Amino acid sequence: MRAARPRGPIDRNTEPLHMRAMTELSHIRNFSIVAHIDHGKSTLADRLIQSTGTVQDREMKAQLLDSMDIERERGITIKAQTVRIDYKALNGETYVLNLIDTPGHVDFAYEVSRSMRAVEGSLLVVDSTQGVEAQTLANVYHALDADHEIVPVLNKIDLPASEPDRIKEQIEDVIGIDASEAMLVSAKTGEGIRETLEAIVHRLPAPKGDRDAPLKAMLIDSWYDLYLGVVVLVRIMDGVLKKNDRITFMQNGTIHQVDRIGVFKPGMLPVEELGPGEIGFLTASIKQVRDTKVGDTITHEKKGATTPLPGFAPSVPVVFCGLFPVDSAEFEDLRNAIEKLALNDASFSYEMETSAALGFGFRCGFLGLLHLEVIRDRIDREYDIDLITTAPSVVYHVHMRDGTMQELHNPADMPDLTHVDHIEEPRIKATIMVPDDYLATCSSCVRTGAAFSRS
Repeated sequence: MRAARPRGPIDRNTEPLHMRAMTELSHIRNFSIVAHIDHGKSTLADRLIQSTGTVQDREMKAQLLDSMDIERERGITIKAQTVRIDYKALNGETYVLNLIDTPGHVDFAYEVSRSMRAVEGSLLVVDSTQGVEAQTLANVYHALDADHEIVPVLNKIDLPASEPDRIKEQIEDVIGIDASEAMLVSAKTGEGIRETLEAIVHRLPAPKGDRDAPLKAMLIDSWYDLYLGVVVLVRIMDGVLKKNDRITFMQNGTIHQVDRIGVFKPGMLPVEELGPGEIGFLTASIKQVRDTKVGDTITHEKKGATTPLPGFAPSVPVVFCGLFPVDSAEFEDLRNAIEKLALNDASFSYEMETSAALGFGFRCGFLGLLHLEVIRDRIDREYDIDLITTAPSVVYHVHMRDGTMQELHNPADMPDLTHVDHIEEPRIKATIMVPDDYLATCSSCVRTGAAFSRS
């Protein structure tokens, strides 16, 4: 879910900008926090930020990096967040830690995968009372695909039901990574936070990059700001990015002049430059979030890189439904609301449609059912529009006898079956992992052909 992110005012009560110049690569650690929903990754991020003095105690609040009301009420992270932490380690050296707190829900898997490509390591947070769960696996596979160094963190050890030894064994059996030196942490009480910071410094690798090479920056995320235009979150792979540089987005070929650059602490702090290994933001008077595709490569207009970073693929909506106003007189209000939401969310698509029963509305595409719920709730809350939501559906491919293929979004648009050769529907190939105790029960409930893995 790409939503407007109020990051707070620009922080000017800090040291002069010339002291914020390029940090040595050996003193940078870029990492993400991955976990199943409600395993405590946002709380852990809060403790890391608070214990390092990045945010003063009087300014702390629960789920500091989650700024949408929906995120706070549901207790989940919908939008990936980043913050720069300065940490003085026990060896006396000061390190820059760039933290990305990623969503845990499968709907935002593509955003998670791009965030993984921007960092070198991950903290794998597992609830020591519940163990490895579905999104634990899904997200750790993203980290393994990105060749991450992974530090297991067993959270909630302060609870009476905590079983750290059993969960360590489960991590090794199910995921296949060494958990013998897993961090034992209570993000709620702060126990084990110092040890976790030391593990980040000493067990996660430093980034690589060439300051003298042509600029290559990965676009991690983007959102719309009413005053600055589109704010682009970037990771510098090679080269140096400075204010007033003319840059190009290699996937769509657009050219812009950089207005400002900076980092999040977690407020927006301007800096003179961003060098290899650093994560920060830029603004360049960009009007549309759709012009800034997650995973794109940014380089200089002149003497820039000739080949983009690998792995780019646009996000594709997979679930579609119709949104209609209960009161037909609110159609124009709904149009304005959807246009504003789409301004911030490049993964949300829409087109106008008409129903004989419901009147005028919009056929909208979403990344998944949670994404649908979030958009619907935001329209209801922020624009006070009562909605009728049709049943979610997927896109079918209808192959005609004349050799053409049509995409079918709505059953009402089904062509005459006498002209149809065959119809294709989306299918998935799934591996279902269950404990041995439940294997027999699940086997009797799942169609033949599902693959099971004992855990």
